[in-house]
Amino acid sequence: MGELSVTSQEARSGATPSPIVDEAAPTADAEQNARRCDSGLVRLRSPRSLRSLRSPRRPRVRFEVLLIAASYWVYSLVRNAVPEQRADALRNADWIWSVETYLGIAVEQTVNHAVNSVTWLIVTMNYYYATLHFVVTVCVLVWLFHRHPGRYAAARLALFATTAMALLGYYLYPLAPPRLMSGGHFIDTVLAHQTWGSMASGNFKNMSNQYAAMPSIHIGWSLWCGLTLFALASAPWARILGLLYPTVTLLVIVSTANHFWLDALGGMLCLAVGHAVSYAWYGSLPHHLAKRVPLPLERPRPAAVLSAGSAGRN
Repeated sequence: MGELSVTSQEARSGATPSPIVDEAAPTADAEQNARRCDSGLVRLRSPRSLRSLRSPRRPRVRFEVLLIAASYWVYSLVRNAVPEQRADALRNADWIWSVETYLGIAVEQTVNHAVNSVTWLIVTMNYYYATLHFVVTVCVLVWLFHRHPGRYAAARLALFATTAMALLGYYLYPLAPPRLMSGGHFIDTVLAHQTWGSMASGNFKNMSNQYAAMPSIHIGWSLWCGLTLFALASAPWARILGLLYPTVTLLVIVSTANHFWLDALGGMLCLAVGHAVSYAWYGSLPHHLAKRVPLPLERPRPAAVLSAGSAGRN
């Protein structure tokens, strides 16, 4: 019986696999799975990075201030660097005037003379034209930054793309404003009333390209502000102001003889392209995005990587 007992123990010990072999096998499998997972992550990294770039993020104050300041500086630099093609600009102005006359909307001269007869009104419009297009746009950007951070980046992209299209228009189609037309009998209201107005008039005429009237960036920016307020503001008075602002701007640019009606149409087309660019990048219009961006959560590590780490510790 003792021999039988010894034999059975030896058989059991021979049948039992070595503990070293048992631990080595899963470790090797885990390392293999980890390598596969790592390679899979590398392959997916590029699309994920692209998706993250196209997802709204929380805006940062310093970055946005620097970006807006640099963008406006580049805009001014490029706009003023466009060659002042005086002959082409005046010829294009005559063509625009003839088209508007044919369409029966060439009333800019009548509006210009009528408003100029009311001194306080035209002086107010001169200052309006010189300042509000920048001040109001910055204020709407700040409001979006604080109240609608999830929609801020998409709205900002639409604004920037609108401005880029305007710069392209200045380069491809030089156009003299009505006040510079030869024989147009328009009144340059800034010179007539000695007010600080358009950068293309008075003491500033040598600092800015005077033949960049098409499209009207005043209309592009004011309409961007107005539509943004109308779509996102909760107060009725703010939504009404959003609709009034581009309407008043249109009256101002015509009354001061800085633009034709068709220049305003060009600004609207630029804004349409700007929103199209924003939609193509973010997959939605700004007001359809979430109001706020959730805080980023820590992404869970893949299971294969976790098993590989636990096997290594064992």
